[in-house]
Formats: sequence, structure tokens, C-alpha cells
Amino acid sequence: MRRARRSLVFLLVIIVGLVGLITLGVFRSDATWTPKLALDLQGGTQILLAAEQTDGQAVSGEQLQQAVSIIRQRVDAAGVSEAEITTQGAQNISVSIPGKVDDATLQRIEASAKLDFRPVLATDIGIAPTPQTEEEKAAADEKAAADEKAAADEKAKAEEDPTDTSSVDPDPLPESAGDLAWITPELQEKFTDFTCTSDSVLDTRESPADRPLITCDERGMKYILGPVELEGDVITDAVAQAETTQTGATTGGWVVQITMNGKGTETFGKISTRLFGATEPQNQFAFVLDGTVLSAPTMQGQILDGRPSISGDFTQDGAKALADQLKFGALPMDFTVQSQEDISSTLGSNQLQAGLLAGLIGLILVVIYSMFQYRALGTLTIASLAIAAILTYLLLTFFSWRQGYRLSLAGVAGIIVAVGFTADSFIVYFERVRDALRDGFSIDGAVENGWKRAFRTILASDGVNFLAAVILFILAVGNVKGFAFTLGLTTLVDVLVVALFTHPMMVLLARTRFYREGHPASGLDPRRLGAVYRGRAQFREPVIANKGAGKKNARSKREAERRQTIAERKAAESSGTPATTPAGKES
Repeated sequence: MRRARRSLVFLLVIIVGLVGLITLGVFRSDATWTPKLALDLQGGTQILLAAEQTDGQAVSGEQLQQAVSIIRQRVDAAGVSEAEITTQGAQNISVSIPGKVDDATLQRIEASAKLDFRPVLATDIGIAPTPQTEEEKAAADEKAAADEKAAADEKAKAEEDPTDTSSVDPDPLPESAGDLAWITPELQEKFTDFTCTSDSVLDTRESPADRPLITCDERGMKYILGPVELEGDVITDAVAQAETTQTGATTGGWVVQITMNGKGTETFGKISTRLFGATEPQNQFAFVLDGTVLSAPTMQGQILDGRPSISGDFTQDGAKALADQLKFGALPMDFTVQSQEDISSTLGSNQLQAGLLAGLIGLILVVIYSMFQYRALGTLTIASLAIAAILTYLLLTFFSWRQGYRLSLAGVAGIIVAVGFTADSFIVYFERVRDALRDGFSIDGAVENGWKRAFRTILASDGVNFLAAVILFILAVGNVKGFAFTLGLTTLVDVLVVALFTHPMMVLLARTRFYREGHPASGLDPRRLGAVYRGRAQFREPVIANKGAGKKNARSKREAERRQTIAERKAAESSGTPATTPAGKES
């Protein structure tokens, strides 16, 4: 009883916690009380981009595919989910985005890719500047006060004599891009407050090339990078190849081999000479695409031939992806908007209504079957389905807010499919409880015995469903991912509801008089279930004095005879009682 109550309280805490988080998001962020809808249900905007090289040459198919990949990364970073980005013809790219497209997103989509190289000054693992002493802090404060006073005097002077355009000379900038003097106290404070969220990283794309940059990589590591030292157009080729030793033997790993032009070879040679042997992390060099760090390898030698090699824990696919990003990162092409039009959601709305109607009909059939088969116990199935629906709705709303998830028609199909195997879990549990009652268990014992036997079956079934959903989500593209996501989510919700609601409620109901005494309408009446077993090789005829007692007696007798073991049949034969086979025929 105590465990049952604790489970119900824990489930209540989960529900209240989700409601509280969403409420907080509604008032303090951009959260909504409903899941965001995908393109097929909400409608949206379709943008047709024409790709053209700046030098007038035709765009190759490989370049166009890399452009699609870069645009997809930009759209995903903007928090837009369920967007559709495809090629049309040899030079066009179609971008379909749910809802209205704001000007900032449109500008990011149209912009040319920007790849550059910057030295690493600091990371969130190792901050380069050393703590200031009291004397250094006092000197810095004194200098700041003097600069502020000089600026105020200059402003006052300018107001007195507008024709005087002289100004205070600013402090000289560091000469080297890798100079730690770039890290001022103000920059270090910004670095401390910087977070690797989509909005923050998107803002880094437009940062000036001659100033330090605070940004992140895909793993969420923060960097302070120096000014740009090389542009991405110095890379003439980048390929993924198997890693080899000096003797030519393969190591089983993969590397990215880069080839630079003459300008890149000369500049990179100077950079590698400076970085080689420096302390970590100042011996790292970052490849930055659209303001995000692709890779920040350590300089392990002087590279004077313009052929640096990036090694690491790469798979073949990972090395090829990085090579493509470096090779086509600074694409010599511009994107021109050919057309922009709104996409109607009328068809999607009609399909959604048809899908919801089908789901409602299926739900009604499940309810009718539960009430017919399990009588009053069927209300527990209905309540469990309602709890599962609440949890699923809250989780979809939460993921829509925090992860940019959008509910598509395929996602709705995944939810409808979940109704079937969710109800199946309850049926498995109830039938195991009924089997225990037929075997002579009391109602309390039947609930616990049935749960132990049913939960293993439920876990096995849901485990297969979840594994299928994960594989489908990883391998699929487009709307199929939405189906896989909701299928996997509802599978986890099914396990949660059965363990934290259905079983605890069953334990509590078993203690009520209605179920404990086996009321005929409870669905757990031992006499109606043929529970005539009283001990090994001992059976009794059920005593039913109402109308139709003869048929019920016969049915209970057949049930008892069906459950006889071989030893029980032999015992019956030795006592002179005719034994029967499980089919009900005399043996």
C-alpha cells in the first residue's frame, strides 16, 4: 500500500513539474500551451533560392549538395524543426519552413557560407589570463579612471569647439592574432556569461574578422578565438583518407588531408611555426564555419608545404563530413531568392481531422471492449489512457519549447498507433491477474502475482517497440522522423503509466470491498472466472443458486478439469473418479 501511494505521488510530481516548467516558459520565454505544428499541419513559407558562383561558372552538383547541408544547419540552429530543404534542378534549392519566416532567418538562409581560420586563445577548460594581483587591479582601475576622465574632457572640448575634430588616440591593438592581450577583463566577463544556445551562436556569424570571437563547437565547448588569420578560400582540396604510419602501415583510423594554395601555404607555415610548442590551448587552431567551430586541432609540427592533416577519433563518415565542410565551407556562390510564397495548411488540416477521427473511433472501440470484457475494471483502462494522454501532451509541448520539436501528421499517426499497444499492456496485466485468481490466489495475491508475470511481458513488448522507433529515427529522414519520435515517446509513457498508475491503482482497488469480495460487476469475480482450485488434487463444485446455475457449474467444472495436472488425473483415477483430458473427453 505504501509503495502504491509513493508511486502515485511520484507520478503526480512529474505531471506538476512539467506543468510548472511550461508555465514558467510561457511567462518568461517563448513557450506555448500547445505543441508547435509542422509544415503539413500549420502551413508555412516556401523559398526558392538560385545558387550562382561569384566568378560566373556553373555550380556543380557536389557544391549544391554541400550548400543544402549548410543551409540545413543554419535553419536547424535557428530552432526551426520539420523544415524541408531539397534541390530543384541543377542550380535551385527549395526551403520550406513552418510558419512565417522572419527577416533574420531569411538573411541567414541567403548569406554565402563563411569559413575562416582563427587561433585559439582560451577554452572553458583552460582560461589563459592569470589572476590579477592587488597592485595590477589597482593599476587597471587607475588607468580606466584616467581613460574615462580623458574621454569626458575630450567630449566637453568638442562641445565647446565643434570645429575641433581631434580625439584621444586609442590604445594600440595587439600585433599578433594569437596575442593573449586580446583577452581583456571585459572580454573574459563576456566569455563567462556566454552560453552555447542557438541564439548566441547565430549572433557570432556576423562578428568582425579583426576582433576576437567567443563561440562554441558542436559539443558545446566554449572558445575565445583571435582575429581571422586565413580565409577559407585558401583551401583547394580536402579529402578523408585512412591514417598511416611513417612506414606506410594503416592504423585503422581516419584523417582529413587538406591542400592549400600558395598564399595559404606561406601564411599557414608562419602560423604553424608560431603555434608549435606553445602551451595548451594556445597551440590550437580553429576552423570556423558560420561562426561555429568545426574543429580545433593541436599544432603538432611546422607545416611548410601547405598540406596540413587533421587527425583524431574520426570514423570514415565523420572524416568525410569534415572534409566536405572544409572543402566547400567557403562556397564561392551567392543565393538569390527567386520566389517566396505561403503554403496552405488546408490539406494538412483535413488530413489531421481525418486522423483524429480515426483515433477517436479506435479509442471508443477500446473503451467498449474494456467495459464489456472487464466490466468495472475497464474504468481503470480508461483512466490509464487519460493519464497517458496527459503525459504525452505535456512532453510534446515541453519538447516543442525546449528542442524546437514540431508535431506533424506522421507524428499524430505515431500517437494513434500507441493507443493500441498501450491498451494491450493493460490487457496483459488484467489477464495475468485473472489467471492468478483462477489458480486460487486471493485478490491481493493475484494482483502482485499477476504484476510480476505481466511486467516482464510488457517490458519485452515495449522494448521491441522502442528499439524499432530509435532505429527508424536514426535512419529515416523528413516526416518519418516525427512518426519515430512520437512512437518512441509514447512507448516510454506506456511503461511509466503502467508502473506508476495502473499497478498502484490496482493495489488500492483490491483493498476495497467491491473488488475484495469479487462482486459480479467487478470483472474479478472468482466464481465467474472458474476459480475452483483449492489445493493440490482437490477441487470443488461451485455453489451457484441463481438462474442458470447448471450451466455455470458445468463451465466451472470444465475449467477445473482443464487445469488438472498429470499427477492430479492419476490421483482421481486411483480414487475411482473418471479423469478427463484438457479437451474435456474421458481418458
